[in-house]
Amino acid sequence: MSVLDRFKIFGQYVLPKHAISRIMGRFAASESGSATTSFIKWFIKQYKIDMSEALHEDPEHFKTFNEFFTRELKEGLRPISDTDVVLPVDGCVSQQGPMTAGRIIQAKGHDYSAFTLLGGDKNRAKPFANGHFSTIYLAPKDYHRIHMPMDATLREMVYVPGDLFSVNPLTAQNVPGLFARNERVAAIFDTEHGPMAMVLVGATIVASIETTWHGTVTPPCGQLDSWEYPADGDNAITFKKGDEMGRFKLGSTVVMLFGDDMLSHFEEGLEAGTVTRLGQPMAHLNK
Repeated sequence: MSVLDRFKIFGQYVLPKHAISRIMGRFAASESGSATTSFIKWFIKQYKIDMSEALHEDPEHFKTFNEFFTRELKEGLRPISDTDVVLPVDGCVSQQGPMTAGRIIQAKGHDYSAFTLLGGDKNRAKPFANGHFSTIYLAPKDYHRIHMPMDATLREMVYVPGDLFSVNPLTAQNVPGLFARNERVAAIFDTEHGPMAMVLVGATIVASIETTWHGTVTPPCGQLDSWEYPADGDNAITFKKGDEMGRFKLGSTVVMLFGDDMLSHFEEGLEAGTVTRLGQPMAHLNK
């Protein structure tokens, strides 16, 4: 590791990450006129964002940076495959594969537990002990709305407080238990084929995590909390494959867990380092 990389990792431990994130969050939510527009234009240039994909291409359309960052895509730009399980986001696969005894691979030499990731409840984690996982990193340039990989019914949501380390590849390779120590929101779903979890992991300068059924979950940060939802009836919260389920205001990572014996295999060619696009084939179910 280079001296610069070591310095970057050290900075992650000593910086006041929550304070920085909340300050950035206030700016991102503010309507600051020309200052907001200028920052959006700089951001587009800095991260080489393809605005031709956006429903609204003109940076001046957006009143706040958050509106720009969670921009909609043009209709039909991300068709949903008829594959059993589809990719839920634009991003890049960090790691994926089978789980053994509830362990999830973070990077070479680093792993963590589903038990910790899902808030320290053994009953919540048990159905995933020998299932599959997939971790997808969303870079600043990516589309930051999260969609459903398959039809499902929401069973539970868990807010887990934690740190706000950066989740870029450098920190993923060097900060132990990164995704299970950062602030996160876990959504647990029931599907016709077994349980599924989608964990939205916060990071440095992630201004907020939202879901379509709850709105803003964090900030403010607080204590561990959970919400349960009915499995059926008028108040059941159901999704079709491809439906939007949440969004990040500034980038982060999604960790997906699939129950024991639920998946047959991931799509051929989908592996660590693969660029992902919402709606493309992700995995195949055991049938």
